[in-house]
This record gives sequence, structure tokens and C-alpha cells, in this order.
Amino acid sequence: MVTDWDDAYQNGAYISGAAEYPDMWAARAAAFRDRRPPETVAYGTHPREVYHLFRPEAAPKGLAVFVHGGYWRAFDHTFWSHLAAGPLAHGWAVAMPGYRLCPDVTIGEITGAVLQAITDAAGRIGGPIHLAGHSAGGHLVARMGCDDVLFPHADRLKRIVSISGVHDLRPLTRTGLNEDLRLDMASAAAESPALKTPREGFGLTCWVGADERPEFRRQNALLADIWSGCSIDTKAVEADGHHHFSVIGDLANPESALTRALIDPHQGA
Repeated sequence: MVTDWDDAYQNGAYISGAAEYPDMWAARAAAFRDRRPPETVAYGTHPREVYHLFRPEAAPKGLAVFVHGGYWRAFDHTFWSHLAAGPLAHGWAVAMPGYRLCPDVTIGEITGAVLQAITDAAGRIGGPIHLAGHSAGGHLVARMGCDDVLFPHADRLKRIVSISGVHDLRPLTRTGLNEDLRLDMASAAAESPALKTPREGFGLTCWVGADERPEFRRQNALLADIWSGCSIDTKAVEADGHHHFSVIGDLANPESALTRALIDPHQGA
């Protein structure tokens, strides 16, 4: 039984060299953009309501989207550009949205912003839509599969990969994070994919590092288990040798199992 929910959702204290990761991500992302400059597209009026769109050299096979994490209150899309390398190498266009952060907006408003960004990108890139997100981003891409989200291109959504996603938000009401998130039990439940019914027509992979905190491993298994009972092909993976900060790095590798899980429509259960 969890008695310290702040500790349960604490990642950095349990990762060696955790403070070095943001600078490393930013440097790798900037170097990648120097090699493969993206288009910057505004999908709203706020400076954060933009996304980077990376196009492959040939006509895109489809649209892959990566939504960043940071507990809905940190980072932006510019830290993760290098993670587009894997899908791009296989001919997929990659969109990476930014969004406004808590406490300036609610998690529900962030869900709406991500939907708006994906809808805009899907209007520019044809073919199937595959979504990936990390941590809070895992939550946000899972929300795109819920039947209460009015996704204009739902018939094109074929794959969701939630990486270290938080799928039941109710425990967060017991953490110090909630000073910024401003959740109560009702709003937490309203934004929890694990408490929602998914639409049909897509596969779900829940992916977490085997060395992550127990609560993230529980949240990972939770959504795959629940949605498997809703006629969704699901798969839960615990990636050996990875913690919360390293688990996303394999998206930069075209040959990694994580990249295949994102771009291959047959990577369901």
C-alpha cells in the first residue's frame, strides 16, 4: 500500500545523474534540428501553441506524433526533436506539439490543445495517424483514444503508444504536484483514460522502463489491462535496462523495438 504519494511519483531522486538529462535532451534536439530543420506551425494564438513538423524525403507513409511530458507543467516540444529520427527513417512525417502548461491552464485544457495540434497536423499529412507520448504525454495521447474526445480524424487513428503514461490521475490529488495541477477527484476522473471507454479501430501499446518506479509500472499495466476488455488490441511492455528518463531514447533509433511499436500497425497484442 502506498503511503507517500509524493515519493511514488518522484523520478529524479531515483535516477543517477538525473539533473544532466534536460541539457542533454536540449543539445541533441538542437543538433538534430540543425540537420533536419522542421516547419514551425501555429495551431493557436499562444506562443506555446505551435508544433514542429518534420517531413521525410519522400511522400509520407503517415503521421507520427510525439507529445512531451513534464507533469503537464514543464518542458516544451523543442527538447525532443531527435526522437523524430526513428519514424522519419521509415518514411513517416513527425509532429511534435507544444502546449500551455499548468497552472496557467488545466489538464483538460491541455487535452483540448493537443487535440487541436494533432487535428491541424492531420490536415497537412495524409495516411494513418500513430501517436506516442511520454509520462504526461502518454496520458495525453491515451486521451485521444477515448470516446469522449471528438477527434475529427478518428478513423485514421491506428496506433497509440503511451510511454510511462499516467492513466489514472486520481492519485495525483494526494501529491504536491497538485498545487499546479489543481485537480479534485471529479476533474481527475474526467481526465483519466483508465476510467474512459476507448473508441474502436486502433491498437494500444503501454511501454515503461523495467527500472521505473513501481507506480509508473502499475499505471502502465493498468490501461493495457482495462482497455483489453473494451475490444482494443493492447500490449504492455517493460523495457529492460530503462528508467523514466532513458526509456524514450530508443525513438531516436530506427531499428529499436520502441520505434517499431510506434510505426508498425501490427504491434498490438
